[in-house]
Amino acid sequence: MKLPSLSFAISETSRIIRLTRKPKQSEFWETAKITGAGMIIIGTLGFIVILVAQVLRG
Repeated sequence: MKLPSLSFAISETSRIIRLTRKPKQSEFWETAKITGAGMIIIGTLGFIVILVAQVLRG
């Protein structure tokens, strides 16, 4: 497997950075809400799994 050259990686990285833009405040808050909700859901599921495992162990 051949790795890309360093100059190619740098040029691709700079191209991607030029294409990006700062999100609008509404986009930022929407992303933050969705991310927060996902973290809460995953944390709750993990807590339930641990709780069930402890109950099953006795």
